[in-house]
Amino acid sequence: MNRAERIREIIEDALAPEALEITDDSHQHAGHAGAQPGGETHYTLTVVSPQFEGQSRVMRQRSIYALLTKEFELGLHALSIRALTPGE
Repeated sequence: MNRAERIREIIEDALAPEALEITDDSHQHAGHAGAQPGGETHYTLTVVSPQFEGQSRVMRQRSIYALLTKEFELGLHALSIRALTPGE
């Protein structure tokens, strides 16, 4: 299972999103800090979940970072997050 698949599984299990988009942007960061030859280090994540209702943007992002702690320990370097409620 690659990193994007693991991220998808973690987010789906925890947040039951209505929409989830994961993009591997690693190729755009070749030669930059944290980049690895095999990629899978830089991602963009868009999550639409009713569980974000009543949460600030910062709280939403913190919850996602907490869910992905192990992935960061395993080499995930950067994550751009859009965390939205279904009404947003």
